Amino acid sequence: MFTRNSNWMTAAMMGIVLFPPSAARADWNHFRGPNYDGISTEGGLKTTWTEAIPMVWDREIGSAFSSFACVGDRVFTCGTKDKKQVMLCLNATSGDVIWESPIEKEYRDEFGDGARATPTVDDGLVYIQGAHGTLLCVNAEDGKKVWHKSFDNKPQWGYSASVLVEGEWAIACAGKKDGALVAFDKKTGKKKWECGTDPVGYATPYPFTMNGRRYVVGFTGKSAIVADVQTGEIAWQTPWQTDWEVNAASPIYDNGHLLLSSGYQTGCGLYKLSGDGPRLSGEEVWRSKVMLNKFQSPVLHGGKLYGSDEKALICVDYLTGNEHWRVPRISNATVVLAGDDLFVLTEDGELQIGKAAPGGFIPTTKAQVLTGRCWTVPVLHQGRMYARNLERAVCFDLRESR
Repeated sequence: MFTRNSNWMTAAMMGIVLFPPSAARADWNHFRGPNYDGISTEGGLKTTWTEAIPMVWDREIGSAFSSFACVGDRVFTCGTKDKKQVMLCLNATSGDVIWESPIEKEYRDEFGDGARATPTVDDGLVYIQGAHGTLLCVNAEDGKKVWHKSFDNKPQWGYSASVLVEGEWAIACAGKKDGALVAFDKKTGKKKWECGTDPVGYATPYPFTMNGRRYVVGFTGKSAIVADVQTGEIAWQTPWQTDWEVNAASPIYDNGHLLLSSGYQTGCGLYKLSGDGPRLSGEEVWRSKVMLNKFQSPVLHGGKLYGSDEKALICVDYLTGNEHWRVPRISNATVVLAGDDLFVLTEDGELQIGKAAPGGFIPTTKAQVLTGRCWTVPVLHQGRMYARNLERAVCFDLRESR
């Protein structure tokens, strides 16, 4: 029997991948990374490239907008195969398919087919929600189904939120009669709680801790709901109306403040939250159209927001909403941060790397890494970058030294 100290070495010798109860700090086991903020803990990355960035592998995986969950030497994402949405487990080094698991029937849309959500890996299990609403839990080792649920409150562009695992609960977006947010026992699928009756939005449930209490934000089609993670009791709620109910960008919490942002001329706003119990109060600090995030979530670094909307790459002061700079034509790009460096993937597949600084964005690298529509945020893990367009996934080696 493996001991805690010996099982990883033994497993490596046997070619087995084990999954710890909690993913290691360096792992990116769910959408937006370890702290749900788009910030990587990766170090030793080369940010100035005068030569071609080494490609590790390139694989066709079928249509989806899903990003990547990376745990150990495995990478999880989604695609389309045989007229079904499927979840894929890939070898991180080779890109070879280890297993694939069907989620539900294919999803077709004029902007792109397939799943929208990103797999979530926790405690040896993987969770995904298909675009039609099927919530699936499978074994991380072999992809075999453990439990599933079905919802039928599909938004116009499909269920898009990834599953949030908090403690013993797997929290998903259902909508209307099934609950704006619904929590299940992560191992059995037994329902724990539900809250709200709003139509489902497109944003992944977002957790934060305030005054020692853990909350989850559900950014629904009509409002932002802050609920107690353990009970589902609504602590605070504010209306947030956007055309076509498209609230998709991840909220951002920092030091008692909560940022919301949407596209379609809705804009962004910051709220000051107060309270330490089951009820919170919220006061609007500022509201602006300085950044209009349709689905591209910004990152927060040094008190500044860095993100892209449908017109530009923008830097905004978090507490005031004042604009520091904008770079036109970097529109609908996705952003991840490592150290002080922004990794920006444009919607036509160009990678731009530059410092996250309020004085301006000066790329030290511009490299074409993909073609086609690239609306999926890349992931940095173990010195590599994983990125995709609708049909293909690519892996690049970004290490400073090899």
